[in-house]
Amino acid sequence: MDDLRTLAVDPAVQTGVAAALGALGLHLALRGRPVRHLAGHAVFFLLLTALLMAQGIVPYEASPEAPPSLHAAFASLAKVVWWSSAALCLAGVVRVFLIFERRPREGRLVQDLLVGLIYVGATLSVVANVFSFPVGTLIATSGIVAIILGLALQSTLADLFSGIALNISRPYGVGDWISLANGIEGRVIETNWRATYLMNSGNDLVILPNSSLAKASLTNASGPERRHGVKLPVRVVPTLAPLAIARVMRDALSSSTLILGNPPPGVHVKALDAHAVELELSFHVPELGGSAAAKDELFDLVYRHAKAAGLHLAPPPGAGGGTDDGADAVVAAHRPMSLRLLDAVALFAGLTEAEKSALADTMVARTYRKGEVVAQEGDVLSALMIVRSGVLTLTRGGEETGRLAPGDVFGEEGLLMGEGELGTIRALTVVVAFEISKAGLMPLLQDRPGIADELGAVLARRREAGHLHGEAARETPHPGSMMRLAERIRSYIQQYRSNG
Repeated sequence: MDDLRTLAVDPAVQTGVAAALGALGLHLALRGRPVRHLAGHAVFFLLLTALLMAQGIVPYEASPEAPPSLHAAFASLAKVVWWSSAALCLAGVVRVFLIFERRPREGRLVQDLLVGLIYVGATLSVVANVFSFPVGTLIATSGIVAIILGLALQSTLADLFSGIALNISRPYGVGDWISLANGIEGRVIETNWRATYLMNSGNDLVILPNSSLAKASLTNASGPERRHGVKLPVRVVPTLAPLAIARVMRDALSSSTLILGNPPPGVHVKALDAHAVELELSFHVPELGGSAAAKDELFDLVYRHAKAAGLHLAPPPGAGGGTDDGADAVVAAHRPMSLRLLDAVALFAGLTEAEKSALADTMVARTYRKGEVVAQEGDVLSALMIVRSGVLTLTRGGEETGRLAPGDVFGEEGLLMGEGELGTIRALTVVVAFEISKAGLMPLLQDRPGIADELGAVLARRREAGHLHGEAARETPHPGSMMRLAERIRSYIQQYRSNG
């Protein structure tokens, strides 16, 4: 009992217990608050230093050799806590205040390296000044162990040091699109010291070890800027002069809503022979991930503009059939323009030749100059307009919501439901459109109810595009909105028939 009392009043024991409990309580109370954690440990470190010095314990000097005792054990515990607190304070300063050129990824890497050195130095200091163990012998022994571990962990260490090199050189960043020489490509979603994680175009996760990535030849499609250049080859049967065909392709590029206007897209004639004019369409997209969608849109637009201009796409070199295609193009050129347009519009694809001819007889061509306003937002049009050539823009509230290309229709709001246009329609280029009057279209809608469903889908898609204020509209409109609009169109047709 007397021994316990003596032990309880021993200054070294009191200091060791106070140091251990204080450090534990401080860590638990301020966990998750880095700034307060640093301030608390700094105050605790100063108080602990003063307490140790008052008790005659010098934490940065090795204790004299003495027989093992509880007094010496608690004194060593207090010194261990002191060194740990010093290491935590220095690490906190590095984490909170050390910023490198406002580049968080590189700053975090350097912070981790410095914090690791601080902890290693604190551990060696504890070994030397608390346990009086010769550090030189420990380092020599640890060197042998390090060699053994290095051989066993060769691939892991290669990934680690490759990760450090990649983080410092920074050939790519999170969010960049990269492609490797072996065909792997994707957006970087995470990079650490072990591996780099990519999300490819199929929405699959690709994990690349840093050691293999450091040796690979890669292309950063997002650097030095994110926009990405794309080239699209097109072959056309030469029924028109090459420059005339190039103008048609420029109109196709102008119709796209997924490519960038700056730098401007271009069309270049690459080759010419008896069977084809070979052109190259060049344009830019905001990032590599948008190139596939832009190509899909342009393939459709090239086909529609070529069809509207009476052009035929040529087969690839060596495939043959060029002469036949050219002959077909010449025959098609003698077909009336109104019929050729109805052939190209999917809305009227199911009509018989007699129905097309009857409808074509009611069609009137209208020409609009570049920049001319075709219809203001809210105007009620009394005819269905089919774009034959050129490009029109749709704007709502001063913001562009879409573009119209050959084969697109407008005016269906007023013609079929008596409502105003959803936005202002303006000619972006010289535009030729064919007008179908209500008197010419209504009999066809009565005989072909499926056309009302198609027009309902067009209306639903355009309304969704307007509601999204310039964002990409859904390719497939909501089925409910399509059905409601189609039903309203049928009701309007029935009312028109009753009044007529």
